[in-house]
Amino acid sequence: MGAGRDLFGLKKDGAEFPIEIGLNPVVTADGTLVLASIIDITERKKAEQRFRLVVESAPNAMVLVNAEGTISLVNEQTEKLFGYEREELIGAKLEILLPERFRIEHPDRRNQFFQSPSVRSMGTGRDLFARRKNGSEVQVEIGLNPIDTDDGLMVLASIIDITERKNQEATLIRKNELEVKNKELEQFAFLASHDLQEPLRTVSNYIQILEEDYGNTLDSNANRHLKTIDQATKRMSVLVKALLMYARIGRDQKLTLTDLNRTLSEVLSDLENLILHSKAKIISEPLPSLNVYEVEFRQLLQNLITNAIKFSKKETDPEIKIHCRNEGEHWHFSVQDNGIGIESKYLDRIFFIFQRLHIKEEYEGHGIGLAHCKKIIELHNGRIWVESSIGIGSTFYFNIPILNP
Repeated sequence: MGAGRDLFGLKKDGAEFPIEIGLNPVVTADGTLVLASIIDITERKKAEQRFRLVVESAPNAMVLVNAEGTISLVNEQTEKLFGYEREELIGAKLEILLPERFRIEHPDRRNQFFQSPSVRSMGTGRDLFARRKNGSEVQVEIGLNPIDTDDGLMVLASIIDITERKNQEATLIRKNELEVKNKELEQFAFLASHDLQEPLRTVSNYIQILEEDYGNTLDSNANRHLKTIDQATKRMSVLVKALLMYARIGRDQKLTLTDLNRTLSEVLSDLENLILHSKAKIISEPLPSLNVYEVEFRQLLQNLITNAIKFSKKETDPEIKIHCRNEGEHWHFSVQDNGIGIESKYLDRIFFIFQRLHIKEEYEGHGIGLAHCKKIIELHNGRIWVESSIGIGSTFYFNIPILNP
């Protein structure tokens, strides 16, 4: 009786309660009568209300669907995930939440579930996607739970947006692959540079033998050629040693709590002659104590300070300012100079190994110091970059996480 409507009984005390009424005609000698079966469904209604409250308060999108694929219940998280109002979803087919490419095959999969209902994940081993109202797709994970209701067997689908998780997994995979490649490259650089030293030493030794044994008998052209070969060999040896140092950065090192004020003081002591000769002025704020790779961090400061002095303006004494501040998740450092500056088109290149912006006659070096700095900062899970203006100077910035791995 009253299909589709809520029916209520009235107690003697005037209280109402939900009921379900079944009507059966009964033929008697006095005519056809109606036998009414009245059931108090108060507890069932309470259970339904509890079920609805549980679904509504769930942290995931929840969708209740019957065997025909009609949506009968959704929660607030479903509205947020898909962009629909619940009134738009109740009574609609579930396929409204699926990308078009999955809609044709979905009824067959739904029928298979209802033929053998059980608690399980949907699409195990497959990537699942849902479709928002605006047409965009979202990667999801779906759990299926069969539910017995007064309207028959239904399935309650728990839908989780896993887009961010998948992005993080993909990022982690790429990071791991990159780490493997970097380790292979470092190993190659280490072995190659080590093996290159021996033939260079051989060439250098033979040049020395030629000069000692035949120097007096060779003409000026031959001696000049030998000198050119010797200089080229020495330059190559320096480059190989630099490559070897680059490959060794971070090998077999451990993070140690280090007073960076002491580290800076040691660096300035090592660079004392260079600082005095250039009349450089070094100004530094108090630095923190951090968990760092001590040897590498010392090399970082030394490279940045040396670089600032090397590329100073000839008519101006170098002035280098070192700043540091705590930004919550990391320490932010800067090394500022008043040097010649760097053209903007070169800012992305200067951290690559063996990159030189000036000819050797203008400024000495092999283009590896800043590559060392970049690798050292990345070893600390940080980032390094530079801002510069021609004729004004450069500021090198780098961040180091406070919680190191």
